[in-house]
Amino acid sequence: MAPKRPKGAGAFPKPVESPAPSRPDPSELYAALDLGTNSCRMLIAQPKGNQFHVVDSFSKSVQLGAGLEKSGRLSRASMNRTISALRVCQQKIRRHEVTRMRLVATEACRRAHNARDFIRQVKRETGLNLEIIQPEEEARLAVISCAPLVSTKTEQLLVVDIGGGSTELVWIDLTAVPAFERPRAIMRLHAGFHTKDSPFPAARVVDWISVPLGVATLRDQFSDVESNSARYALMSWYFEENLAEFAPYKDEQAREGFQIVGTSGTVTTVAASHLGLKRYDRTKVDGLRMTSDQIEKVISNYLELGPEGRRADPRIGLDRQALIMSGAAILQALLRCWPTDRLSVADRGLREGLLYAQMSADGVLEDGPF
Repeated sequence: MAPKRPKGAGAFPKPVESPAPSRPDPSELYAALDLGTNSCRMLIAQPKGNQFHVVDSFSKSVQLGAGLEKSGRLSRASMNRTISALRVCQQKIRRHEVTRMRLVATEACRRAHNARDFIRQVKRETGLNLEIIQPEEEARLAVISCAPLVSTKTEQLLVVDIGGGSTELVWIDLTAVPAFERPRAIMRLHAGFHTKDSPFPAARVVDWISVPLGVATLRDQFSDVESNSARYALMSWYFEENLAEFAPYKDEQAREGFQIVGTSGTVTTVAASHLGLKRYDRTKVDGLRMTSDQIEKVISNYLELGPEGRRADPRIGLDRQALIMSGAAILQALLRCWPTDRLSVADRGLREGLLYAQMSADGVLEDGPF
């Protein structure tokens, strides 16, 4: 006997919302690509309130600057690796139909004699228009990406971006800005370090510097030193020597009201080690505050581990172990000059700054904490 037809079986079912996210409107999307000395990174995002929502991302170690210190040129192998990575970026941009984008190259392309030829090759083989940005813009973009991490209690702020080929430092005086306005004042620097007359309280950039030493270029300077500890000490003191032209270097700073925001793989790796993470977790690292003493303890442990121990450490890994000590040497030099109880770890940087700057210029971010 056939089963009874259930009551209401012919009725239209209630619509059920699909668990899969709807495809974002391409007209709302922005892309930001940062081609550095070591890595090629890209974000595709859409504005969401006073922040943005990441739709797609890409990150790969390409070592574009390998051998640059000796030859002054980008090698054929490093250019081929980079173009392969850029092809993946181009495919993602095309798949999401992104039309608003900034694709920038930094220190390696600023220094290489054949950088212009490389930029033309990228255009020819991938269709992407890379632009080489100057150090001031690189520093400014790193600063605004960190605006959400600036404390309302901060009066003197040092933003540090440790890259592969260079390190940018920006010192900002916030004493003239009301406490609740300070993160917003940092965000307004997207228009330039030397802001024109504005009805809003302005953050004053005391000084900024781009030191042509990053984790890769500093390591290469002392690659012939065999002793692990001696190489580390030499790197740290050599980096500090390059800070002599930075105006705040000559002044002693009080810890009260002073904050450092560090954005780089070095700082996030040190933070992960401090937390004892078995796997990297951005939600635990981004925004974490550390003291000088906590950072010194992590770096001392790195030295005790030695190259083999660092290579086996899951927080450092094979890709980063060759660079972590030069990055740590830079970080220790900075903390020697400006010890702090508030170093904020930023898992963000040039890409985020590029996105904020584009979206702010287009007026698509809501007026929130900035």
